[in-house]
Amino acid sequence: MRILDEPDSACPPLAPSQPVVDPPDIAPPPPTLEDHHGPGFGPVLRNRRFIVLWMGQIFSQLADKIYLVLMIALISSHFQVEADSISHWVSAVMIAFTIPAVLFGSLAGVYVDRWVKKTVLVQTNLWRGALVLALPALLWLTGNLKPWWQVPVGFIALLVITFFVSTLTQFFAPAEQTAIPLIVPKGQLLPANSLYTTTMMVLLIVGFAVGEPLLAFIDQGLRGINPSWSFGREILVGGAYAIAGLILLCLKTGETAASLKIERPHVFQDIADGIQYLRHNHRVRNAMVQLIILFCVFAALAVLAVPLAAGIPGLKPEQFGFLLAAGGVGMAIGAFILGHWGQQFRPLYLTLSGSVGGAIALFSLALFSNHLAAALTSTAALGFFAAFIGVPMQTTIQAETPEAMRGKVFGLQNNAVNIALSLPLALAGVAESIWGLSAVLNALALLVLIGGLLSWTISRKGVLTSTSTNVTKR
Repeated sequence: MRILDEPDSACPPLAPSQPVVDPPDIAPPPPTLEDHHGPGFGPVLRNRRFIVLWMGQIFSQLADKIYLVLMIALISSHFQVEADSISHWVSAVMIAFTIPAVLFGSLAGVYVDRWVKKTVLVQTNLWRGALVLALPALLWLTGNLKPWWQVPVGFIALLVITFFVSTLTQFFAPAEQTAIPLIVPKGQLLPANSLYTTTMMVLLIVGFAVGEPLLAFIDQGLRGINPSWSFGREILVGGAYAIAGLILLCLKTGETAASLKIERPHVFQDIADGIQYLRHNHRVRNAMVQLIILFCVFAALAVLAVPLAAGIPGLKPEQFGFLLAAGGVGMAIGAFILGHWGQQFRPLYLTLSGSVGGAIALFSLALFSNHLAAALTSTAALGFFAAFIGVPMQTTIQAETPEAMRGKVFGLQNNAVNIALSLPLALAGVAESIWGLSAVLNALALLVLIGGLLSWTISRKGVLTSTSTNVTKR
C-alpha cells in the first residue's frame, strides 16, 4: 500500500513545476516575489520542509561516505590474513557497489516518478539501516561455514549486503533530487543546490578523513561497556541511515493522490521518453553532459592523487587525501559563494567561467605537480571552479524538467554519472603509467575547456535560434 503525503496546512504545497521552453529573449525574466524573497540562503533556511530534507541528507550521506570505510574495516578484521593484499577484497566490494548503479540507475528513475517521494526517501534509508545493522548477526552466523569456491561465506554476505544497499541508493538519489523542486520555489533552487553541494563536499571530506577514526572510537566506546560487543561500527553507519529515515518522516512534499494517478510504468518506453526529452531540450542535455564531464574529472583525480602525492616532497602516497580534501574545501567555498550571489548571473556565464577556471587549475596542477603549496592551491581552485559548473547545471536540470519527467531524467543522470565515475577509475591509472601524470592532467584540462566552450556555443545558438523564430512569428 502506498503512503500518500498529505499537504501541510502550515506549509502549503507548491504548484508543480511547468516545463520551461527556450525563452524568446536572451535575458531571463526578473524573479517574482513568489520565486524569490531575498538574496542568499536566508529564504531557503526559513523553509521548514527544506530543512527536514537537508537534515535527512546530512545523516544519509554521512552513512554513504563511511559505508565503504566500514567495509574495509570489516574485511581487515574478519577476512584478510597477514601478508595478504587487501586490494582484491576491496575491489570485489567496489564492483558489488557499482553494478546496481549501472543496472538500475535509469530503471529507478522511472518508478520514482510514480511513487511518493517522501515514501521512497524514508523507506530506502530505513532499509539500508536495517541491512547494515544485520551485518554482525550475518557474520556471526556464517563464521563457521565452509568457504564456497574458496571464498568465505561471510565475505559473500558482505557483497550481497553491499549490492542491496547500493540498489536502494539508486532509488534514493533521484527521489532526493526530484524532491527539491517540490519544496523549494524555482527562484531559490540555486541557493538550495549550493547548500546541498556544500553539505555533500563537507561530508565527503569528513567521511574519508575521519571515517576510520570515528568508527574506531565508537567501537572502542562500546567495547568499554562490554568487551564482547564488537558491533559499534555497524551501529554508527546503520544508525545514521535509520536517523535519516526517521527525520524524513516529517517531510511534506505537497504531493497528492491526484498527482500520482498515472498509468503503470512501461519501463523501456519511459526510459526512451527520458532520452527523447533530453534530445529536444538542449539546455538540460548540455547541463547533464557538463555534470558527466565534471564527475569524470574528479573520479580520475581520485586515482591520480596517489601518484601526485608520491611525487610531492613532504607527502607520502597514503596522504593523497590532503589533495582531495583541498578540492572539497574549494568546492564548498565556491558553492557557498554561489548560494549568496549566484542568482545575479545567468547559469551559462557561471558554467563558462567554471570551465575556463577549472581548465587553468588543471594546467597549473600539471605544471607544478612537484610543489606542495602549488598543488594544494591548484586542487582547491579546481574544486572552487567545479562548483560553478555543478551547482548551476544541477539547478538547470531541476528547474527546466517537468515534474512528470524528473524521475526519468534524474534516473538517466544517475546512471550516466555512475558510468562516468567507473570508467576513469579503471583507465586513469593505466593512462598515467603510459603517458605520465602531466600529460593526463593536461588532457583532463582540455576536456573541461572543450566541454565548456561547446556547451556555451550550443546554448547560445539555441537561444538565438529561438529568438529568431519568435521574431519571425510576430
